Amino acid sequence: MTNITEIAPDIYRISTYEPKIDMQFIQFLVKDEEPLLFHTGLKGMFPLVQEAVAKIIDPSQIRWISFSHFEADECGSLNEWLTIAPNAQTVCSQLAALVSVDDFAIRPSKTLEHNQVLNTGKYNFQFQQTPQVPHGWDAGLLFETTHKTLLCSDLFHQFGDLEPVTESDVIGRFRQTIANYEASPFPNYIPYTTHSDRIIQELAVLKPRTLAIMHGSTFVGDGERALQDLARVLHEVLVLKE
Repeated sequence: MTNITEIAPDIYRISTYEPKIDMQFIQFLVKDEEPLLFHTGLKGMFPLVQEAVAKIIDPSQIRWISFSHFEADECGSLNEWLTIAPNAQTVCSQLAALVSVDDFAIRPSKTLEHNQVLNTGKYNFQFQQTPQVPHGWDAGLLFETTHKTLLCSDLFHQFGDLEPVTESDVIGRFRQTIANYEASPFPNYIPYTTHSDRIIQELAVLKPRTLAIMHGSTFVGDGERALQDLARVLHEVLVLKE
């Protein structure tokens, strides 16, 4: 079942729960003069997500499609969206376009440099280049500057069929997720590099009020503190674990 929640003015959370892996897959749709879809979802989820988007806007009117990094749940159905939305264009880092996206996609991408702004009409989205945060050489995030919403991909990942929005601390859930991954056959889910803390602290300086999380509840509150706590948890779990 796919659920729709407005998490910030004109930003809609579209969530599909997959019980087999106890995880929500979430896309964010920005309703504006030039609508933006952040995350396309897996190719197999395209009909569900398309149906949900159609409850908010005409899917053919999507103008921008973006995501953090090249991965199936981030952009697996990119070409399906580009096909039904003839004026849509992918927005990604220059690196993403060069190494993956422009070979995969049916149309060339619009690339953004660090701190460059994408205007969708009423709203401006500042591009943050974040290599390996959450993961991927090509990673980047978008920050809506008016209401201060950070589209933060896999950061703050939480398992479960969770409430759409919470004002409670999500760090405990995130810590458990990272600890579980480290103890599983799939460790190193979020790599910790010499640049990780700096990148996360730069995101914290933006002082987001809403953290639009790809897997789990959207967090509304002190996003600066939450990001600082996230950096601490990553260091504790991934660096100090031994």
